[in-house]
Amino acid sequence: MKIILTHEVSGLGAAGDVVDVKDGYARNYLVPRGFAIRWTKGGEKDVEQIRRARKIHEIATIEQANEIKARLEGVKVRLAVRSGDAGRLFGSVTQADVAAAIKAAGGPDVDKRRVELGSPIKTLGAHQVSVRLHAEVAAKVGVEVVAA
Repeated sequence: MKIILTHEVSGLGAAGDVVDVKDGYARNYLVPRGFAIRWTKGGEKDVEQIRRARKIHEIATIEQANEIKARLEGVKVRLAVRSGDAGRLFGSVTQADVAAAIKAAGGPDVDKRRVELGSPIKTLGAHQVSVRLHAEVAAKVGVEVVAA
């Protein structure tokens, strides 16, 4: 199925890209979550709008991305969450939680869709989180999860 991405999807493409994916992946995951729309001849007009909006929000150069990377890697992120006796969390730490904690710690404003957790954070302690700033630049941020 041919679709137009409305958001950046890791491993698939950026907003405004027209890609072919399996029908079930598009129908059950991408379209319902708002990551993509079905491709139509009329939808081709939307591609330019999406690309213009992406250029406004994305970091333009690698130098800017490296500057933000340096600021991010210098920030100490501490996240207080509810947990049980054994150090297991009630739920898990989400991408939005990490983005808000980075902002609260004095770091730059980071879009939650750019935060990559790898595996869900469900325990107390120190964890490494990756933030994609540019296609070629990713920052590693240390997140310390403590009991609230």
